[in-house]
Amino acid sequence: MNVEFVTSAANLAGRPELVLPEFAFVGRSNVGKSSLINLFLNRKRIAKISGKPGKTRLLNYFIVDDCYYLVDLPGYGFAKVSKKERAGWHRLIKGYLMADDRPKAVFLLVDVRHRPSDEDRQMRAWLEEAGVPWAVVITKADKVAKAKRMERYQEIATVLELDPTTPFFPTSVSDREGTDDLHSWVGALLEAASAEQVGDKDSVLPIPEGEC
Repeated sequence: MNVEFVTSAANLAGRPELVLPEFAFVGRSNVGKSSLINLFLNRKRIAKISGKPGKTRLLNYFIVDDCYYLVDLPGYGFAKVSKKERAGWHRLIKGYLMADDRPKAVFLLVDVRHRPSDEDRQMRAWLEEAGVPWAVVITKADKVAKAKRMERYQEIATVLELDPTTPFFPTSVSDREGTDDLHSWVGALLEAASAEQVGDKDSVLPIPEGEC
């Protein structure tokens, strides 16, 4: 896997000029997003991990195999910032999700140890409103005993009012588990988009020339 950092954008105007499919990671500030991105990309520190929640405050773009962007969105929830700055992050995230000028799919990250917050529920509502492909990713699955994990998964699905068809991926960075399923979902969307593009120049997820 070839991965390169592209840019950090403070607004939508700062996104890369080259339009490719985008797969965004979003979740609460302490959900383990950076660690999961590093595992997903098979890199140790390409996404910066901080002991202070809320470190990510921009749209961080990484290009993967010249085929698609991985986008690290700002975290929400626990960061100790002003209401004004918090509102700015929310506007940036919602603006990104609702923008229909670029193809995207989204991973919504939820910590297995915690009941989904009101902000998690708001994010789920925005994703539904945006009408983009999205999946729930459970982080830190190893922090809960195996015998109790299904109960936790069911509670999360209930609180978020998930449709049974919503992709749902448990992961554990410590055990290095779950990212194969994320890669498969990305690959399936890219493959489906490529097939659609053969007969439709306005395909939802346009694929660049070459092998992706």
